[in-house]
Amino acid sequence: MAQELLPLRGHWYKRSDLNTIFEVVAIDDDDGTIEVQYFGGEIEELDLHSWELLELSQAAPPEDWSGALEVDDYTLGDELELAPGSLDDVLNIIDSNDH
Repeated sequence: MAQELLPLRGHWYKRSDLNTIFEVVAIDDDDGTIEVQYFGGEIEELDLHSWELLELSQAAPPEDWSGALEVDDYTLGDELELAPGSLDDVLNIIDSNDH
């Protein structure tokens, strides 16, 4: 039976069936969908029912979480004194610049 973990934006999970890790990058409560990005860069959209069927465990972010995104300190601008700790940090910066 699959362990029920809530999808949380910016959190990393391991899929046992694919033996790979991914990060939740977006959650659309209205549509009931969860967008995930695998470390290799592939993006997948799952519905809530599919998420619940996955055999998941929590995972630590990879050491080089930005590898698939080709993010560097220059890309992020001068807003950060330190490099961001996760994709969620980068997304929050982008969201704040859009307003």
